Amino acid sequence: MEEQNILPFPYEIIDVTSEEQEQINKVYGSTINIYRLSRVGPKKYVVYETYKKDAAGIYNMPLRPTDVVVASYQRSGTTMTQELVWLIKNNLDYSTAATVPLKRRYSFLENFMFYDTNQLDAFMKSMDCNMDNNDLKEILTVCAEPLLDTAKVVYVARDPRDVAVSSYHCAKLYKIIRFPGGFKEFWNLFYKGLYIYCPIFEHVKEAWDKRHHPNMLFLFYEEFLEDWAGSIRRVADFLGRSLVPEEVQDLCKHLNIENFKKNKSVNHAELRQHGMLDNNELFIRKGKAGGWREYFDEEMTEQAEQWIKDNLQNTDLRYPHFKKHFF
Repeated sequence: MEEQNILPFPYEIIDVTSEEQEQINKVYGSTINIYRLSRVGPKKYVVYETYKKDAAGIYNMPLRPTDVVVASYQRSGTTMTQELVWLIKNNLDYSTAATVPLKRRYSFLENFMFYDTNQLDAFMKSMDCNMDNNDLKEILTVCAEPLLDTAKVVYVARDPRDVAVSSYHCAKLYKIIRFPGGFKEFWNLFYKGLYIYCPIFEHVKEAWDKRHHPNMLFLFYEEFLEDWAGSIRRVADFLGRSLVPEEVQDLCKHLNIENFKKNKSVNHAELRQHGMLDNNELFIRKGKAGGWREYFDEEMTEQAEQWIKDNLQNTDLRYPHFKKHFF
């Protein structure tokens, strides 16, 4: 078998500035137990410093035409999209979906950033994970052009204000992150691009610009909420699967948030069993649109509106629920 030609990672990875790291440390204080942050490539995506070690490995990952990648900024409807794609690709096998955790069924390529090698190896062994032959992959950092040359990519985007709220709760959930502050402190990092995977708008715009590629399906989470059946058919059509009305309705019921948040297979029950989650938070929460209004005060709302205007003024990207006066 011919050896794969290993290419060097083509993007520069630099540490965040000392001033930026100081802002982060000021929020985390003595509780900080995450790695230092770095930025990747011309978009300056924020990653943990440990990304440097395996960035080339992800870049050189062999791809097959059967591969389906779910790409997104975190907390954008990613898990729901993964579950939908997996079920469509696996003949609606609800039995396996209920008994095998999603993390075993859908490889998260950047998991290595969050745990040291020994922690990750021990956890994967306990989960009996075998990622080598999995053709379903999740990636959060970049929606790179080489992916689309071979694999199919399903990209999902969500109102960044709702993403900020959901990301905050996720940062409180994982003990490896242990965000110690309130939402306003989190927001001040998030909208300044000082949180993992930021900047969110560059992330979404990179995918938006590729939305007409035959191997790309670009979705908004809000479109699912407004038309579950139609959105499910779009995903099925993209993956070359025809669904009868009864199958569509079954998927709608399975993905309904009230059912989904009770689903231990997607709600990281296995991580909770290993003591890796805070008991006061849930992985699958409310899943609604517009929940950000419960968290933003007047100052934050004005900041968010200006932030949106500044980042979308030179693009035709428009989120479904953004008010027209933004533009």
